Amino acid sequence: MKKLKVVTTLMVVGLLLLLSACGTSKTGGSEKKTLRVVTDAAYAPFEYQEKGKVVGFDVDFVNAVAKEAGYKVNIEHVGWDPIFVEIEKKTADFAVSAITITPERQQSYDFTVPYFLSRNEILVPKESSIKRAKDLEGKKIAVQNGTTGQEVVEKLFGENNQNLKKFKNNNLAILELKNGGADAVVADNSVIETYVKNNPKDNFKFIEDDAAFSNEFYGLLLPKGSKLKGELDKAVKTVIDNGTYTKIYKKWFGVEPDTQTLKDQQ
Repeated sequence: MKKLKVVTTLMVVGLLLLLSACGTSKTGGSEKKTLRVVTDAAYAPFEYQEKGKVVGFDVDFVNAVAKEAGYKVNIEHVGWDPIFVEIEKKTADFAVSAITITPERQQSYDFTVPYFLSRNEILVPKESSIKRAKDLEGKKIAVQNGTTGQEVVEKLFGENNQNLKKFKNNNLAILELKNGGADAVVADNSVIETYVKNNPKDNFKFIEDDAAFSNEFYGLLLPKGSKLKGELDKAVKTVIDNGTYTKIYKKWFGVEPDTQTLKDQQ
């Protein structure tokens, strides 16, 4: 009976060791943590809330990148301005929210390699006489505060332009256009084109202007000096190279992504 107890004890210990080994990552034997990721979930189709859950292109992309890097993620909606506060104070591991990589932002934060190619466009009513960015002069223009949409309008018409109307998010900017308080909205092309497609009754159209709006690239936003950057850079490149990115992109936008331009930028 004593011998049986010893054998049983050894079997239990062996089983516990086996289970503990199954719960660790392949790097160093320690379990990788769940990363806290912050976003502004008011930017469909990149991130928005559906039945209390944050969904969108960025969400699917980040989940794929985290899986590749061996992490889990908890994505939280905090709003646009709080994103940068959280990252600067290092209360979040990184942020994803269609954040354009700019020299100004790179002074205070780190970015991963680019994962999305974007360009600003103009949203106007179908009957509008506006055909290009220059036609916005003297018009009331709605933008999301703190975005490149705001920056490009200020470069065209001045920072103190009284006709520039800044809003907390693009949903409010578009609502201002719908209510007649603005003549146009300037925002990222994917956001504007998705809105036009999903809301045909609003009778809006989008306008491209390659002369006024140049290519922009989104990156995951990290605290300056983050040790995660190398791992996430590698994971982003792998997700783009192995076809996962294209699958997610086509799911949300219905077209093939320009992965070569992304790779060239990286």
